[in-house]
Amino acid sequence: MSTNCFSRRQFVNASAAGGLALSLPSLALAKSKPAVFDPTPQEVRIKKEFEPGQLLILPRSFYLYFVTDKRKALRYGVGVGRAGLEFTGSAIIEVKKEWPTWRPTDEMIEREPRTYSRFVDNKYVQPGGPTNPLGARALYLFQNGVDTYFRIHGTTQPETIGQSVSNGCIRMLNEHVIDLYQRVPVGTVVTVL
Repeated sequence: MSTNCFSRRQFVNASAAGGLALSLPSLALAKSKPAVFDPTPQEVRIKKEFEPGQLLILPRSFYLYFVTDKRKALRYGVGVGRAGLEFTGSAIIEVKKEWPTWRPTDEMIEREPRTYSRFVDNKYVQPGGPTNPLGARALYLFQNGVDTYFRIHGTTQPETIGQSVSNGCIRMLNEHVIDLYQRVPVGTVVTVL
């Protein structure tokens, strides 16, 4: 017999004690469908302790929140870092770039020399543009004035939004990162929980 099912004795005992009515709603909630991931920007309610103007990123749910007012935020779907490569903690956006240039970090080249072969043993930097992995915009995260090499940026791989596949950066659809870029100034606090 499954542990999720009532035995006849449990049913009779719960009914007699008036407890069945209390048990049924929790069973119904347990069987409800999980929320469907939706990367579309939308206004949502947020806990009151978060101050307007800051960015919050919840990697496990694949969402970035831009707090717009007390208890209000714009929520965007994102892609995040693979296990072991993700950024956590707080940082400040100290640089913003439109159509940024890009070069993988030395660690990325070392981990995946075949993937990044055109960058091995040279100083090549890929120009900004529609084929650049950073996409249309990039927000550069710093801690104590030092570049973390983590970014919030667009992507040439929109299918990766809602997944843990990057080398640690937070990916957004290009049209979404363009929207966010226009909303957040240099100096914005970013917290990755």
